[in-house]
Amino acid sequence: MGYTALYRKFRPLTFSEMVGQEHITKTLKNQITSGRIGHAYLFNGGRGTGKTSSAKILARAINCLNPHDGEPCNECEICREALSGSLTDIVEMDAASNNSVEDIRSIREEVNFLPTKAKYRVYIIDEVHMLSTGAFNALLKTLEEPPEHVKFILATTEPQKLPATILSRCQRFDFKKIPNEDIIKRLEVVCKESNIDITKEALNVIAVLSEGAMRDALSILERCIQDGENKIDEDKIKDLVGIPKLTYVHKIVEAIIKYNIDEALNTIEEVINDGKDINNFLWEIIKYVKDILLFKTSGKLELYSSKEIEDIKVLSNELTKQRAINLIYDLSKIEENMKWSSQRIIIFQAGIIKLCNNIENLENSNNDNNNQLLSRIENIENYLKSNNISKQNNVNTKNLSNLSNEENKQKKPKENKVVYNGKVQDYWPKLVEDLKNKGKIVLYTNLINTVAKEINDMTIGIEFPQGITPFGKTVLEKPENIKELSELVSIACGKEMQIKLIDSKKEDESDNDSVQKNIQEFANGLDLPFNIID
Repeated sequence: MGYTALYRKFRPLTFSEMVGQEHITKTLKNQITSGRIGHAYLFNGGRGTGKTSSAKILARAINCLNPHDGEPCNECEICREALSGSLTDIVEMDAASNNSVEDIRSIREEVNFLPTKAKYRVYIIDEVHMLSTGAFNALLKTLEEPPEHVKFILATTEPQKLPATILSRCQRFDFKKIPNEDIIKRLEVVCKESNIDITKEALNVIAVLSEGAMRDALSILERCIQDGENKIDEDKIKDLVGIPKLTYVHKIVEAIIKYNIDEALNTIEEVINDGKDINNFLWEIIKYVKDILLFKTSGKLELYSSKEIEDIKVLSNELTKQRAINLIYDLSKIEENMKWSSQRIIIFQAGIIKLCNNIENLENSNNDNNNQLLSRIENIENYLKSNNISKQNNVNTKNLSNLSNEENKQKKPKENKVVYNGKVQDYWPKLVEDLKNKGKIVLYTNLINTVAKEINDMTIGIEFPQGITPFGKTVLEKPENIKELSELVSIACGKEMQIKLIDSKKEDESDNDSVQKNIQEFANGLDLPFNIID
Protein backbone atom coordinates (compact mmCIF):
# COMPACT_ATOMS: atom_id res chain seq x y z
CA MET A 1 0.00 0.00 0.00
CA GLY A 2 1.33 3.47 -0.90
CA TYR A 3 2.33 6.15 1.57
CA THR A 4 -0.50 8.26 2.98
CA ALA A 5 0.09 11.83 4.13
CA LEU A 6 -0.56 12.58 7.79
CA TYR A 7 -3.39 15.01 7.12
CA ARG A 8 -5.19 12.29 5.12
CA LYS A 9 -4.32 9.47 7.48
CA PHE A 10 -5.66 11.37 10.49
CA ARG A 11 -8.63 13.03 8.80
CA PRO A 12 -11.59 13.09 11.25
CA LEU A 13 -14.14 10.33 10.63
CA THR A 14 -16.81 11.60 13.06
CA PHE A 15 -17.99 14.98 14.30
CA SER A 16 -16.54 14.23 17.74
CA GLU A 17 -13.05 14.04 16.21
CA MET A 18 -13.37 17.51 14.69
CA VAL A 19 -11.10 20.06 16.38
CA GLY A 20 -12.13 23.59 17.31
CA GLN A 21 -15.50 23.65 15.48
CA GLU A 22 -17.88 22.51 18.23
CA HIS A 23 -20.35 25.30 17.42
CA ILE A 24 -20.86 23.73 13.96
CA THR A 25 -20.71 20.02 14.74
CA LYS A 26 -23.26 20.37 17.54
CA THR A 27 -25.78 22.04 15.19
CA LEU A 28 -25.27 19.48 12.42
CA LYS A 29 -25.71 16.55 14.82
CA ASN A 30 -28.95 18.06 16.16
CA GLN A 31 -30.31 18.46 12.61
CA ILE A 32 -29.53 14.83 11.80
CA THR A 33 -31.06 13.39 14.98
CA SER A 34 -34.20 15.53 14.61
CA GLY A 35 -34.56 14.81 10.89
CA ARG A 36 -34.44 18.50 9.90
CA ILE A 37 -31.75 18.18 7.24
CA GLY A 38 -31.39 21.14 4.89
CA HIS A 39 -31.22 20.76 1.12
CA ALA A 40 -28.14 23.02 0.72
CA TYR A 41 -25.25 23.90 3.04
CA LEU A 42 -22.44 26.41 2.66
CA PHE A 43 -19.25 25.73 4.64
CA ASN A 44 -17.08 28.83 4.78
CA GLY A 45 -13.69 29.29 6.47
CA GLY A 46 -9.94 29.46 6.08
CA ARG A 47 -7.80 26.66 4.72
CA GLY A 48 -7.35 23.57 6.86
CA THR A 49 -10.17 24.34 9.28
CA GLY A 50 -12.25 21.21 8.52
CA LYS A 51 -14.74 22.23 5.82
CA THR A 52 -14.20 19.24 3.52
CA SER A 53 -13.91 16.80 6.45
CA SER A 54 -17.23 18.05 7.86
CA ALA A 55 -18.87 17.74 4.44
CA LYS A 56 -17.76 14.11 4.11
CA ILE A 57 -18.90 13.25 7.64
CA LEU A 58 -22.28 14.92 7.03
CA ALA A 59 -22.72 13.03 3.74
CA ARG A 60 -22.08 9.71 5.48
CA ALA A 61 -24.17 10.56 8.55
CA ILE A 62 -27.37 11.32 6.60
CA ASN A 63 -26.96 8.08 4.62
CA CYS A 64 -25.70 5.83 7.42
CA LEU A 65 -27.74 2.68 8.08
CA ASN A 66 -26.91 2.71 11.81
CA PRO A 67 -26.38 6.33 12.91
CA HIS A 68 -25.81 7.10 16.58
CA ASP A 69 -26.50 10.58 18.02
CA GLY A 70 -26.04 12.15 14.60
CA GLU A 71 -22.72 10.38 13.98
CA PRO A 72 -22.01 7.90 11.16
CA CYS A 73 -21.13 4.40 12.31
CA ASN A 74 -18.38 4.03 9.65
CA GLU A 75 -19.02 0.26 9.71
CA CYS A 76 -22.16 -0.28 7.63
CA GLU A 77 -22.06 -0.96 3.91
CA ILE A 78 -22.85 2.66 2.98
CA CYS A 79 -20.17 4.10 5.29
CA ARG A 80 -17.50 1.65 4.13
CA GLU A 81 -18.11 2.37 0.46
CA ALA A 82 -18.18 6.11 1.14
CA LEU A 83 -14.84 5.90 2.96
CA SER A 84 -13.30 3.89 0.13
CA GLY A 85 -14.67 6.30 -2.48
CA SER A 86 -16.68 3.68 -4.35
CA LEU A 87 -20.13 4.99 -3.40
CA THR A 88 -21.51 6.74 -6.48
CA ASP A 89 -24.24 8.49 -4.52
CA ILE A 90 -21.73 10.81 -2.85
CA VAL A 91 -20.14 12.98 -5.53
CA GLU A 92 -17.14 15.21 -4.76
CA MET A 93 -16.34 17.91 -7.28
CA ASP A 94 -13.54 20.48 -7.32
CA ALA A 95 -14.94 23.69 -8.76
CA ALA A 96 -11.44 25.01 -9.42
CA SER A 97 -11.00 22.54 -12.28
CA ASN A 98 -14.67 21.86 -13.07
CA ASN A 99 -16.14 25.33 -13.28
CA SER A 100 -17.83 25.37 -16.65
CA VAL A 101 -21.54 25.42 -17.49
CA GLU A 102 -21.29 21.90 -18.92
CA ASP A 103 -20.06 20.54 -15.59
CA ILE A 104 -23.06 21.96 -13.76
CA ARG A 105 -25.46 20.85 -16.46
CA SER A 106 -24.30 17.27 -15.96
CA ILE A 107 -25.30 17.61 -12.30
CA ARG A 108 -28.73 18.99 -13.31
CA GLU A 109 -29.31 15.90 -15.44
CA GLU A 110 -28.14 13.47 -12.71
CA VAL A 111 -30.33 14.87 -9.92
CA ASN A 112 -33.45 13.53 -11.62
CA PHE A 113 -32.30 9.94 -11.03
CA LEU A 114 -32.79 8.22 -7.68
CA PRO A 115 -29.73 7.16 -5.62
CA THR A 116 -28.43 3.66 -6.34
CA LYS A 117 -27.84 2.54 -2.73
CA ALA A 118 -27.97 5.45 -0.32
CA LYS A 119 -30.97 7.43 0.86
CA TYR A 120 -29.67 10.72 -0.52
CA ARG A 121 -27.50 11.71 -3.45
CA VAL A 122 -25.02 14.21 -2.00
CA TYR A 123 -22.98 16.67 -4.07
CA ILE A 124 -19.90 18.14 -2.34
CA ILE A 125 -18.60 21.10 -4.39
CA ASP A 126 -15.27 22.36 -3.06
CA GLU A 127 -13.94 25.87 -3.82
CA VAL A 128 -17.37 26.76 -5.16
CA HIS A 129 -16.40 30.43 -5.59
CA MET A 130 -14.34 29.35 -8.64
CA LEU A 131 -17.48 28.59 -10.67
CA SER A 132 -18.09 30.83 -13.66
CA THR A 133 -21.08 33.18 -13.86
CA GLY A 134 -22.80 30.85 -16.30
CA ALA A 135 -22.19 27.88 -14.03
CA PHE A 136 -23.74 29.74 -11.07
CA ASN A 137 -26.79 30.54 -13.15
CA ALA A 138 -27.08 26.91 -14.22
CA LEU A 139 -26.82 25.77 -10.58
CA LEU A 140 -29.29 28.31 -9.24
CA LYS A 141 -32.59 26.63 -10.21
CA THR A 142 -31.45 23.18 -9.08
CA LEU A 143 -30.17 24.62 -5.80
CA GLU A 144 -33.45 26.44 -5.20
CA GLU A 145 -35.78 23.47 -5.67
CA PRO A 146 -33.79 20.23 -5.70
CA PRO A 147 -35.51 16.83 -5.54
CA GLU A 148 -36.05 15.42 -2.06
CA HIS A 149 -33.33 12.83 -2.55
CA VAL A 150 -30.59 15.39 -3.38
CA LYS A 151 -28.44 17.39 -0.96
CA PHE A 152 -25.79 20.01 -1.78
CA ILE A 153 -22.77 20.86 0.37
CA LEU A 154 -20.75 23.83 -0.92
CA ALA A 155 -17.34 24.73 0.53
CA THR A 156 -15.40 27.94 -0.02
CA THR A 157 -12.71 30.17 1.45
CA GLU A 158 -14.14 33.32 -0.20
CA PRO A 159 -17.92 33.56 0.29
CA GLN A 160 -17.94 37.20 -0.85
CA LYS A 161 -17.40 35.96 -4.42
CA LEU A 162 -20.64 33.98 -4.41
CA PRO A 163 -23.80 35.58 -5.86
CA ALA A 164 -26.36 36.67 -3.29
CA THR A 165 -28.91 34.39 -4.93
CA ILE A 166 -26.73 31.38 -4.07
CA LEU A 167 -25.97 32.54 -0.53
CA SER A 168 -29.66 33.07 0.27
CA ARG A 169 -30.50 29.48 -0.64
CA CYS A 170 -27.92 27.83 1.65
CA GLN A 171 -27.54 27.27 5.36
CA ARG A 172 -24.24 28.99 6.06
CA PHE A 173 -21.72 27.72 8.61
CA ASP A 174 -18.57 29.77 9.29
CA PHE A 175 -15.53 27.74 10.31
CA LYS A 176 -13.19 29.72 12.55
CA LYS A 177 -9.44 29.40 12.99
CA ILE A 178 -8.53 26.54 15.30
CA PRO A 179 -7.05 27.72 18.65
CA ASN A 180 -3.42 26.82 19.30
CA GLU A 181 -4.40 24.77 22.34
CA ASP A 182 -6.67 22.52 20.26
CA ILE A 183 -4.01 22.13 17.57
CA ILE A 184 -1.45 21.08 20.20
CA LYS A 185 -3.85 18.50 21.68
CA ARG A 186 -4.51 17.00 18.26
CA LEU A 187 -0.80 16.93 17.41
CA GLU A 188 -0.08 15.10 20.66
CA VAL A 189 -2.54 12.37 19.63
CA VAL A 190 -1.00 12.11 16.15
CA CYS A 191 2.55 11.95 17.55
CA LYS A 192 1.57 9.28 20.06
CA GLU A 193 -0.01 7.04 17.42
CA SER A 194 2.89 7.65 14.99
CA ASN A 195 5.63 7.09 17.60
CA ILE A 196 7.02 10.60 17.16
CA ASP A 197 9.08 12.06 20.00
CA ILE A 198 8.38 15.81 20.09
CA THR A 199 9.01 18.48 22.72
CA LYS A 200 6.36 20.80 24.13
CA GLU A 201 8.19 23.83 22.70
CA ALA A 202 8.17 22.25 19.24
CA LEU A 203 4.41 21.70 19.46
CA ASN A 204 3.97 25.38 20.35
CA VAL A 205 6.06 26.46 17.36
CA ILE A 206 4.06 24.27 14.95
CA ALA A 207 0.77 25.61 16.35
CA VAL A 208 1.92 29.23 15.87
CA LEU A 209 3.23 28.59 12.34
CA SER A 210 0.02 26.85 11.27
CA GLU A 211 -2.00 30.04 11.94
CA GLY A 212 -5.15 28.17 12.95
CA ALA A 213 -5.05 25.56 10.14
CA MET A 214 -4.94 21.93 11.30
CA ARG A 215 -3.86 20.66 7.88
CA ASP A 216 -0.89 23.06 7.84
CA ALA A 217 0.13 21.87 11.29
CA LEU A 218 0.12 18.23 10.17
CA SER A 219 2.05 19.14 7.01
CA ILE A 220 4.78 20.86 9.05
CA LEU A 221 4.94 17.85 11.38
CA GLU A 222 5.26 15.53 8.41
CA ARG A 223 8.14 17.54 6.93
CA CYS A 224 10.01 17.23 10.23
CA ILE A 225 10.05 13.40 10.09
CA GLN A 226 11.08 13.08 6.44
CA ASP A 227 14.74 12.69 7.44
CA GLY A 228 13.92 9.35 9.09
CA GLU A 229 14.36 10.61 12.66
CA ASN A 230 11.17 10.70 14.72
CA LYS A 231 12.67 13.11 17.26
CA ILE A 232 11.62 16.74 16.88
CA ASP A 233 12.64 19.81 18.85
CA GLU A 234 12.16 23.54 18.39
CA ASP A 235 15.47 24.13 16.58
CA LYS A 236 14.74 21.39 14.04
CA ILE A 237 11.45 23.00 13.06
CA LYS A 238 12.98 26.47 12.74
CA ASP A 239 15.85 25.12 10.62
CA LEU A 240 13.37 23.31 8.38
CA VAL A 241 11.06 26.30 7.90
CA GLY A 242 13.93 28.80 7.65
CA ILE A 243 13.19 30.77 10.80
CA PRO A 244 16.30 32.29 12.47
CA LYS A 245 17.09 31.26 16.01
CA LEU A 246 15.67 33.43 18.78
CA THR A 247 19.18 34.48 19.80
CA TYR A 248 19.56 36.33 16.47
CA VAL A 249 16.17 37.99 16.88
CA HIS A 250 16.95 39.05 20.45
CA LYS A 251 20.35 40.47 19.46
CA ILE A 252 19.04 42.66 16.66
CA VAL A 253 16.06 43.94 18.67
CA GLU A 254 18.43 44.76 21.53
CA ALA A 255 20.71 46.59 19.06
CA ILE A 256 17.77 48.63 17.75
CA ILE A 257 16.65 49.57 21.25
CA LYS A 258 20.18 50.62 22.22
CA TYR A 259 20.89 52.35 18.87
CA ASN A 260 23.84 50.00 18.24
CA ILE A 261 24.32 49.99 14.46
CA ASP A 262 27.44 47.80 14.46
CA GLU A 263 25.77 45.04 16.46
CA ALA A 264 22.68 45.16 14.24
CA LEU A 265 24.70 44.87 11.01
CA ASN A 266 26.82 42.03 12.44
CA THR A 267 23.67 40.12 13.39
CA ILE A 268 22.19 40.60 9.91
CA GLU A 269 25.40 39.26 8.38
CA GLU A 270 25.30 36.19 10.65
CA VAL A 271 21.70 35.46 9.66
CA ILE A 272 22.49 35.80 5.94
CA ASN A 273 25.60 33.59 6.24
CA ASP A 274 23.48 31.03 8.09
CA GLY A 275 21.25 30.80 5.00
CA LYS A 276 18.07 32.06 6.65
CA ASP A 277 15.34 33.83 4.71
CA ILE A 278 15.42 37.57 5.36
CA ASN A 279 11.61 37.88 5.18
CA ASN A 280 11.17 35.24 7.87
CA PHE A 281 13.79 37.05 9.94
CA LEU A 282 11.89 40.35 9.65
CA TRP A 283 8.62 38.60 10.52
CA GLU A 284 10.25 37.19 13.66
CA ILE A 285 11.57 40.64 14.63
CA ILE A 286 8.11 42.19 14.33
CA LYS A 287 6.60 39.35 16.34
CA TYR A 288 9.31 39.69 19.01
CA VAL A 289 8.72 43.45 19.42
CA LYS A 290 4.98 42.74 19.62
CA ASP A 291 5.60 40.19 22.37
CA ILE A 292 7.75 42.71 24.27
CA LEU A 293 4.86 45.17 24.08
CA LEU A 294 2.41 42.52 25.30
CA PHE A 295 4.72 41.61 28.17
CA LYS A 296 5.08 45.28 29.11
CA THR A 297 1.29 45.64 29.07
CA SER A 298 0.12 42.39 30.66
CA GLY A 299 3.26 40.78 32.07
CA LYS A 300 2.34 37.42 30.47
CA LEU A 301 3.87 35.36 27.64
CA GLU A 302 3.19 31.73 26.76
CA LEU A 303 5.55 30.54 24.03
CA TYR A 304 8.87 31.38 25.73
CA SER A 305 11.11 29.65 28.25
CA SER A 306 11.91 31.23 31.61
CA LYS A 307 15.34 32.35 30.34
CA GLU A 308 13.79 33.96 27.23
CA ILE A 309 11.16 35.72 29.34
CA GLU A 310 13.94 37.20 31.51
CA ASP A 311 15.62 38.57 28.39
CA ILE A 312 12.32 40.06 27.24
CA LYS A 313 11.80 41.60 30.66
CA VAL A 314 15.16 43.38 30.44
CA LEU A 315 14.32 44.81 27.02
CA SER A 316 10.82 45.84 28.10
CA ASN A 317 12.33 48.01 30.84
CA GLU A 318 14.37 49.91 28.24
CA LEU A 319 11.55 50.29 25.70
CA THR A 320 8.55 52.58 26.08
CA LYS A 321 5.13 51.47 24.84
CA GLN A 322 5.01 54.29 22.30
CA ARG A 323 8.40 53.43 20.86
CA ALA A 324 7.45 49.74 20.66
CA ILE A 325 4.35 50.68 18.65
CA ASN A 326 6.44 52.94 16.40
CA LEU A 327 8.95 50.13 15.84
CA ILE A 328 6.21 47.73 14.76
CA TYR A 329 4.91 50.26 12.22
CA ASP A 330 8.43 51.10 10.97
CA LEU A 331 9.37 47.42 10.62
CA SER A 332 6.13 46.80 8.73
CA LYS A 333 7.06 49.62 6.33
CA ILE A 334 10.42 47.90 5.73
CA GLU A 335 8.55 44.68 4.94
CA GLU A 336 6.32 46.54 2.47
CA ASN A 337 9.31 48.18 0.76
CA MET A 338 11.07 44.82 0.43
CA LYS A 339 8.11 43.38 -1.51
CA TRP A 340 8.69 45.82 -4.38
CA SER A 341 12.47 45.73 -4.48
CA SER A 342 14.89 43.35 -6.20
CA GLN A 343 17.52 44.25 -3.56
CA ARG A 344 15.73 43.02 -0.46
CA ILE A 345 18.83 42.72 1.71
CA ILE A 346 19.91 46.31 0.99
CA ILE A 347 16.44 47.65 1.78
CA PHE A 348 16.41 45.60 4.98
CA GLN A 349 19.86 46.79 6.08
CA ALA A 350 19.05 50.44 5.32
CA GLY A 351 15.80 50.20 7.27
CA ILE A 352 17.51 48.70 10.32
CA ILE A 353 20.26 51.37 10.19
CA LYS A 354 17.57 54.05 10.16
CA LEU A 355 15.91 52.51 13.23
CA CYS A 356 19.28 52.46 15.00
CA ASN A 357 19.89 56.14 14.16
CA ASN A 358 19.45 58.02 17.43
CA ILE A 359 19.10 61.40 15.71
CA GLU A 360 16.10 60.19 13.71
CA ASN A 361 14.40 58.95 16.86
CA LEU A 362 15.17 62.19 18.71
CA GLU A 363 13.39 64.07 15.91
CA ASN A 364 10.41 61.76 16.24
CA SER A 365 10.43 62.35 19.99
CA ASN A 366 10.46 66.13 19.44
CA ASN A 367 7.51 65.80 17.08
CA ASP A 368 5.63 63.83 19.72
CA ASN A 369 6.39 66.55 22.27
CA ASN A 370 5.15 69.21 19.85
CA ASN A 371 1.92 67.30 19.34
CA GLN A 372 1.44 66.96 23.09
CA LEU A 373 2.07 70.68 23.62
CA LEU A 374 -0.32 71.56 20.81
CA SER A 375 -3.00 69.35 22.32
CA ARG A 376 -2.61 71.02 25.71
CA ILE A 377 -2.88 74.51 24.19
CA GLU A 378 -6.01 73.52 22.27
CA ASN A 379 -7.56 72.20 25.48
CA ILE A 380 -6.88 75.57 27.15
CA GLU A 381 -8.47 77.41 24.20
CA ASN A 382 -11.55 75.24 24.34
CA TYR A 383 -11.80 75.78 28.08
CA LEU A 384 -11.60 79.56 27.70
CA LYS A 385 -14.31 79.47 25.01
CA SER A 386 -16.66 77.46 27.24
CA ASN A 387 -18.81 78.84 30.04
CA ASN A 388 -17.16 76.75 32.73
CA ILE A 389 -15.07 79.61 34.17
CA SER A 390 -17.99 80.91 36.09
CA LYS A 391 -18.56 77.46 37.58
CA GLN A 392 -14.93 77.23 38.74
CA ASN A 393 -15.28 80.62 40.46
CA ASN A 394 -18.31 79.31 42.38
CA VAL A 395 -20.70 81.79 40.81
CA ASN A 396 -24.25 81.25 41.97
CA THR A 397 -26.03 79.95 38.87
CA LYS A 398 -29.38 80.61 40.48
CA ASN A 399 -28.65 84.33 40.62
CA LEU A 400 -27.56 84.26 36.98
CA SER A 401 -30.87 82.71 36.00
CA ASN A 402 -32.72 85.66 37.56
CA LEU A 403 -31.15 88.14 35.13
CA SER A 404 -33.70 89.75 32.86
CA ASN A 405 -33.87 88.86 29.20
CA GLU A 406 -32.91 92.46 28.40
CA GLU A 407 -29.68 92.17 30.42
CA ASN A 408 -28.82 88.88 28.71
CA LYS A 409 -29.27 90.48 25.31
CA GLN A 410 -26.95 93.32 26.33
CA LYS A 411 -24.27 90.83 27.39
CA LYS A 412 -24.33 88.97 24.07
CA PRO A 413 -21.73 90.32 21.64
CA LYS A 414 -22.98 91.21 18.23
CA GLU A 415 -21.71 89.01 15.46
CA ASN A 416 -20.37 91.31 12.76
CA LYS A 417 -19.15 89.94 9.48
CA VAL A 418 -15.53 91.07 8.99
CA VAL A 419 -14.82 92.75 5.66
CA TYR A 420 -11.27 93.04 4.28
CA ASN A 421 -10.56 95.51 1.50
CA GLY A 422 -7.49 96.09 -0.62
CA LYS A 423 -4.66 93.76 -1.48
CA VAL A 424 -3.81 90.76 0.65
CA GLN A 425 -0.48 92.22 1.85
CA ASP A 426 -2.39 95.26 3.15
CA TYR A 427 -5.13 93.55 5.13
CA TRP A 428 -3.07 90.54 6.27
CA PRO A 429 -2.00 92.11 9.67
CA LYS A 430 -5.68 92.90 10.37
CA LEU A 431 -6.66 89.31 9.51
CA VAL A 432 -4.00 87.92 11.86
CA GLU A 433 -5.19 90.23 14.64
CA ASP A 434 -8.77 89.03 14.14
CA LEU A 435 -7.60 85.45 14.73
CA LYS A 436 -6.53 86.55 18.20
CA ASN A 437 -9.93 88.10 18.87
CA LYS A 438 -11.63 84.86 17.78
CA GLY A 439 -9.63 82.89 20.34
CA LYS A 440 -7.32 81.23 17.80
CA ILE A 441 -4.30 81.91 20.01
CA VAL A 442 -2.11 79.18 18.58
CA LEU A 443 -2.65 80.32 15.00
CA TYR A 444 -2.18 83.98 15.97
CA THR A 445 1.13 83.47 17.78
CA ASN A 446 2.61 81.51 14.88
CA LEU A 447 1.51 84.05 12.24
CA ILE A 448 2.90 87.17 13.95
CA ASN A 449 5.40 89.03 11.73
CA THR A 450 4.43 87.00 8.66
CA VAL A 451 3.83 88.55 5.26
CA ALA A 452 1.19 87.50 2.72
CA LYS A 453 1.38 87.90 -1.03
CA GLU A 454 -0.62 86.69 -4.01
CA ILE A 455 1.39 84.07 -5.93
CA ASN A 456 -1.21 83.51 -8.63
CA ASP A 457 -4.96 83.71 -9.17
CA MET A 458 -5.54 80.65 -6.98
CA THR A 459 -2.80 80.76 -4.32
CA ILE A 460 -1.84 83.06 -1.45
CA GLY A 461 1.68 82.64 -0.08
CA ILE A 462 2.44 83.23 3.62
CA GLU A 463 6.10 84.14 4.07
CA PHE A 464 8.03 83.54 7.29
CA PRO A 465 11.06 85.87 7.23
CA GLN A 466 12.57 84.28 10.34
CA GLY A 467 11.76 80.73 9.27
CA ILE A 468 9.19 78.22 10.54
CA THR A 469 9.89 76.39 13.80
CA PRO A 470 9.12 72.65 14.00
CA PHE A 471 6.29 73.40 16.42
CA GLY A 472 4.92 76.14 14.19
CA LYS A 473 5.00 73.83 11.19
CA THR A 474 3.09 71.19 13.15
CA VAL A 475 0.43 73.75 14.07
CA LEU A 476 0.01 75.38 10.66
CA GLU A 477 -0.08 72.12 8.68
CA LYS A 478 -3.02 70.75 10.65
CA PRO A 479 -5.98 70.36 8.22
CA GLU A 480 -8.38 72.37 10.37
CA ASN A 481 -5.95 75.33 10.57
CA ILE A 482 -5.25 75.26 6.82
CA LYS A 483 -9.00 75.22 6.26
CA GLU A 484 -9.50 78.18 8.63
CA LEU A 485 -6.92 80.33 6.84
CA SER A 486 -8.14 79.32 3.37
CA GLU A 487 -11.72 80.28 4.21
CA LEU A 488 -10.71 83.69 5.59
CA VAL A 489 -8.53 84.51 2.59
CA SER A 490 -11.18 83.23 0.16
CA ILE A 491 -13.81 85.50 1.73
CA ALA A 492 -11.44 88.47 1.51
CA CYS A 493 -10.55 87.78 -2.12
CA GLY A 494 -14.09 86.97 -3.16
CA LYS A 495 -13.09 83.64 -4.64
CA GLU A 496 -11.73 80.29 -3.51
CA MET A 497 -8.03 80.52 -2.69
CA GLN A 498 -5.39 78.07 -1.47
CA ILE A 499 -2.68 78.65 1.13
CA LYS A 500 1.03 77.99 0.66
CA LEU A 501 3.56 78.30 3.52
CA ILE A 502 6.93 79.81 2.48
CA ASP A 503 9.99 79.45 4.72
CA SER A 504 12.06 82.45 3.51
CA LYS A 505 15.03 81.62 5.70
CA LYS A 506 15.24 78.10 4.33
CA GLU A 507 14.93 79.26 0.73
CA ASP A 508 17.92 81.57 1.19
CA GLU A 509 20.20 78.55 1.42
CA SER A 510 21.40 77.20 -1.91
CA ASP A 511 20.26 73.73 -2.95
CA ASN A 512 23.84 72.44 -2.99
CA ASP A 513 24.61 73.69 0.52
CA SER A 514 21.36 72.17 1.78
CA VAL A 515 22.15 68.74 0.30
CA GLN A 516 25.70 68.80 1.68
CA LYS A 517 24.42 69.82 5.10
CA ASN A 518 21.88 66.98 5.21
CA ILE A 519 24.47 64.41 4.14
CA GLN A 520 26.99 65.64 6.70
CA GLU A 521 24.39 65.62 9.51
CA PHE A 522 23.35 62.07 8.59
CA ALA A 523 27.00 60.94 8.64
CA ASN A 524 27.62 62.63 12.00
CA GLY A 525 24.50 61.04 13.44
CA LEU A 526 25.76 57.60 12.45
CA ASP A 527 29.25 58.45 13.79
CA LEU A 528 30.76 57.66 10.37
CA PRO A 529 34.15 59.05 9.17
CA PHE A 530 32.56 60.97 6.31
CA ASN A 531 33.72 64.40 5.06
CA ILE A 532 32.50 66.43 2.08
CA ILE A 533 35.27 67.89 -0.12
CA ASP A 534 34.33 70.80 -2.40
